[in-house]
Amino acid sequence: TVSGRSWPPAARGMDAAGLTLKLLLVGDSAVGKSSLLLRFTDGAFDPGLKPTVGVDFKVKKMVIDGHAVQLAIWDTAGQERFRTLTPSYYRGAQGVVLVYDVTRKDTFAGLESWLNELDTYTTKSNTVKMLVGNKTDKPDREVERKEGLQFARKRSLLFIETSAKTQDGVQHAFEELVIKILQTPGLWDKDAEKRGVQLTESSAQRDKSLCGAYCPLS
Repeated sequence: TVSGRSWPPAARGMDAAGLTLKLLLVGDSAVGKSSLLLRFTDGAFDPGLKPTVGVDFKVKKMVIDGHAVQLAIWDTAGQERFRTLTPSYYRGAQGVVLVYDVTRKDTFAGLESWLNELDTYTTKSNTVKMLVGNKTDKPDREVERKEGLQFARKRSLLFIETSAKTQDGVQHAFEELVIKILQTPGLWDKDAEKRGVQLTESSAQRDKSLCGAYCPLS
């Protein structure tokens, strides 16, 4: 449970009991997408996890500031040959987790093409995106935290580093993503969408909130 948050009125008054959010995990092959999902949904880690074929799917319930939310999390294969699955996979997603491996620079370089794909296929213009640098438990780092943070800031992404193995940051990553979605009623509240309700913040507040509690370089 995340407490101490100031919610927009729409989020505080919503009937969250029936709220299901669609989240996607995307990124190159073997960056740890399935491991992150397994750690978050089952609290487990399997070093011998085989590559995802096609699409995997898990449901997880969580409580955010007293609101019960059900997450439908889609895990996609990173291999090129499964890319034909993407249009239907992206449809209606409220949140996307872009994963790279901090020990493989090529997976970081591949993020641009994933972002282009997201722009092409996501049906909601305000879909919340989070950048996750995974495998921080490994010693042979090739992508510094600062690089990940700069990339995220430039493209208005939430950012966090994680280790599916040690579970460091995993819960926080999904919590921050869901919090940001709940603060964007147009993503889940049909009434707000119809009324055209937009929560406006000053750009300074917005830039600050993008990072949650996990962006600072210090």
